[in-house]
Amino acid sequence: MEVFYATQFVLPLPPGHRFPMAKYQLLRDRLTAELPDLELLQASPATDGELALVHSPAYVAAICDGSIDSKLMREIGFPWSAAMADRARRSVGATIAACRTALRSGVAANVAGGTHHAYADRGGGFCVFNDAAVAARLMQAEWRRSHARHLHVAIVDLDVHQGNGTARIFRDDPTVFTLSLHGQKNFPFRKEPSDLDIELPDGCADDEYLAALEQALQQLEQRFDPGLVIYLAGADPHEGDRLGRLKLTWDGLETRDRRVFDWAWQRQVPLAFAMAGGYGVRIDDTVQVQVNTFKVAAQYARRWQNRAR
Repeated sequence: MEVFYATQFVLPLPPGHRFPMAKYQLLRDRLTAELPDLELLQASPATDGELALVHSPAYVAAICDGSIDSKLMREIGFPWSAAMADRARRSVGATIAACRTALRSGVAANVAGGTHHAYADRGGGFCVFNDAAVAARLMQAEWRRSHARHLHVAIVDLDVHQGNGTARIFRDDPTVFTLSLHGQKNFPFRKEPSDLDIELPDGCADDEYLAALEQALQQLEQRFDPGLVIYLAGADPHEGDRLGRLKLTWDGLETRDRRVFDWAWQRQVPLAFAMAGGYGVRIDDTVQVQVNTFKVAAQYARRWQNRAR
């Protein structure tokens, strides 16, 4: 299974900043040690043209040259730097590469990504550019050139926070289905309507969550026929997350992942995934959730490989 990363481009953050930037390198180190069959590949940056499939050229230029308004940067939550702009491009590039690979081989991943709070003309919530949205639009354009028909994309967002930017971007697009399973009272407090939103109460635990997921996947199947799934496998529903407010265990989250991968496998729909949010009180807990996701993904990647032989 091919896994794309930009962890060598570390975003410089001031001391005490609440975003756990170290989790990406920790995850990559764990994957190298525990899943040696994974092929870890450096991501190329998304181009201006690729970003412009979703984002306004003025916003892209302002992020890249540092002219962005300081108020907009405060909404994103990072200080501006050239490294921030470069890393944001590469995070999008990693999801693009994962989607291209998944369409060819079944399953692929971005070690980071899942920046679903970014709108067309602004970012927010630690999200600069919307990687899933850009990748979906680009895959559709490439698919039309080679297949002369539309590629329908389902974005299955299981980060604990609603994917407001993604929902707004695809609000009037019948070729992309946005599904968000998230905390009802959590950020963002002004939510955008997805094609399917399922809101969960504070304290929601494994059984209730998995029942809601089953309901969501049943509705997705009844309403949409995807040719690609982009899965945001957020670690922040975990009970040890300081921002999540839900109570899923490691076993519950692993079962969640297995259900999503199995849903796509049973329907022979390629799946690319990104890690999205994770803010554990103990950063090792967040990384463990993510390692478990990769272990499940690797099992399904082998199924795709065996099918192709």
